[in-house]
Amino acid sequence: MKLRVGVIGAGMAFERLHYPAYQEMTDKFSIVAICDQSREKASFWAGRLGIDNGGVYTDYREMCRRGDIDCFDIMVPINKNFSVTEDVARTAKKPIICEKPLAPTREQAILHRDLPKKYGIPILIAENFRYNEEIDKIRDMVRTKKVGDIVYFIQNRVYNFPVDMQKNSFARVEWRQHPDYPGGTILDTTVHDMAALRHILGPVDRLQAFGVPQDDDFSPYAVVNVNMQFVSGVNGSFSFYCAGVEMQRPLIGLRMFGTRGMIYLEERDCGTINVAYNDGGYERIPYRPQRGFYNELLNFYNAAIGREQLSVTPEMEFGDAMTVFAILDSIKEKRIVGVDGPGDYQTVYRDAGEHGGLHDENRSFIQ
Repeated sequence: MKLRVGVIGAGMAFERLHYPAYQEMTDKFSIVAICDQSREKASFWAGRLGIDNGGVYTDYREMCRRGDIDCFDIMVPINKNFSVTEDVARTAKKPIICEKPLAPTREQAILHRDLPKKYGIPILIAENFRYNEEIDKIRDMVRTKKVGDIVYFIQNRVYNFPVDMQKNSFARVEWRQHPDYPGGTILDTTVHDMAALRHILGPVDRLQAFGVPQDDDFSPYAVVNVNMQFVSGVNGSFSFYCAGVEMQRPLIGLRMFGTRGMIYLEERDCGTINVAYNDGGYERIPYRPQRGFYNELLNFYNAAIGREQLSVTPEMEFGDAMTVFAILDSIKEKRIVGVDGPGDYQTVYRDAGEHGGLHDENRSFIQ
């Protein structure tokens, strides 16, 4: 069974992230319509995908009225994530894939969280870090106490946005250089890191953050430093430097310290998780980098045919976004900020590596 997909937004996210994953899954998905504000861009992709002119749109609302589309994949600027998703949910009432973060503001995030119940449709948020092999493997190591009980962690992320603005990269996009949503690249980028940490360690109790202000539009702070306390009792520090370079190797990366050893991931593309034990033992555990884009589509397809649950729903992604909003609030208000309340977060485990867990009694949401 193939799902017929309507793509909304034919920009860089489609070209570099979703399209390569779709190419691996031609037995599961068929893109039958494509929409972009630029007809030239939509027509280019239509030609490449073998879609006739009737499948080319500049207004996604027109596409939503088609009856031969099974689901929609939405890749629009962050400030439009909620509004476009709600329009599609209300008009088409078909399953949706939406990019992260789920909304540009706290208020819209709350509304987006409730869309599946409001319209009775499944929505997957394409938070690829929650689907990446390395994050799933580290989560399993923590859950099975591979290095004992995790006591604390440190994570450092460095991203040279000013330099990337001059390259053919995501930072070159105008709406990212001059964002009209809180935090700019802090929201856009660190929501991935918060998703990964929460995927591994669970809900966040509270945090305290500090920022180094800057005048650049792309971010109100050059650096944010965050102390985090998880409900599990694990605490640690996260730092994000969006205007510089980490020159020394190995990078600080993500380091989790347990009672019997340490888990170390230098960066997401390195392909190896390092595990060092207190007794002198050592392991190098390989993984395939950047498989999140494939795994999220596979999860969506498996959910569509009733084989498993959706892993990353708006409710799940809501907590990731709220953690970033809490960081911004803490810096601005100079106080410790609570994040997850009782019952706000439900853990969903799946097998590490290629997606394929979460088998249950779900029915297909594609009839």
